[in-house]
Amino acid sequence: MDRHESALQVLRSGTVIPATPLALDDNRKFDESVQRLLMRYYLNSGVGGIATAVHSTQFEIRDPKYGLFEPVLRLVSEETDAYEKKSGKTIVRISGVCGPLRQAVSEAETARKYEYDAVLLSPGGLNGISEQGLLERTKAVAKVLPVIGFYLQPAVGGRTFSYRYWQHFCEIPNTVAIKCASFNRYTTLDVVRAATFSSRAKEITLYTGNDDNLLVDLLTEYHFPKDGRIWSNRLKGGLLGQWCIWTAKVVKLFRQIEALRTLPEVPAKWLTLAAQITDANAAVFDAAHQFRGCIPGLHEVLRRQGLFRNNFCLDPRLLLSPGQGEEIDRVCAMYPNLSDDAFIRLHMDEWKAD
Repeated sequence: MDRHESALQVLRSGTVIPATPLALDDNRKFDESVQRLLMRYYLNSGVGGIATAVHSTQFEIRDPKYGLFEPVLRLVSEETDAYEKKSGKTIVRISGVCGPLRQAVSEAETARKYEYDAVLLSPGGLNGISEQGLLERTKAVAKVLPVIGFYLQPAVGGRTFSYRYWQHFCEIPNTVAIKCASFNRYTTLDVVRAATFSSRAKEITLYTGNDDNLLVDLLTEYHFPKDGRIWSNRLKGGLLGQWCIWTAKVVKLFRQIEALRTLPEVPAKWLTLAAQITDANAAVFDAAHQFRGCIPGLHEVLRRQGLFRNNFCLDPRLLLSPGQGEEIDRVCAMYPNLSDDAFIRLHMDEWKAD
């Protein structure tokens, strides 16, 4: 089995995939040494995949004045190569892909050049294109690399899709997964139901990106009675920005979730933990201000842990919202069980030395 097929098997089984942020120095220039440190943190935390050039990496990396799309893909691929050779473990490499059809195809070709296994195809900024137009775009990109569909929440540039859209999406050859990140129970159900009844149901793996409900998403088995039988499905893994912080604890939690799925009932304490994670996400992602501070919020947590130099974004106008720092203080104090500060302190020197 070649590396790409092995990676797709990992994707199909369900795994932890952090959506990587972008490290900048104090002059807002790409900080390669810190980006490599961050990658080593994720890989040694035990993740099954890495997603980059996605929302949390900042869509602005594609702007010619920054020119960071290809350098970021190259760096992540190099670090993943080194880890795979050292560990013997296969890591799923996912690149975000944006823009109209020609841009999306071009970005997918760049991802293929750097040995990525699949692309996360964003609908962001394309509200003027019909659902049929987006399906044609998906078909074109899927000829280059396997595609992961993306239900992006409207608050950060997404849109609401019809159930019929997801029905058609699931039938496109070489679509391999869907990330549900609509932050909406109703539209998440649309995706799950469409995938469950698709003729390609066994080829479509569902991932949560619903940071506001991620633990419940992962613990829920969906049942759809039809034609005298029960059709079932579940979201098998997560691909999300929330998992780019406290990642070692996330991996440990995910392993516990996998074990819980074999039980007939889930202990009530897991619902308590689910609420704690949602509360923490509200602070870091800045739900109080319609998620405006979500990327600076992630950077701020990484800064406090010593993994980032600052909480800067490429756009200097993107800052922590008023009161967001205090909210991060609050959740860090209330939920130390979510943090992996001790793990980072233990291994920081070896990651810097690699």
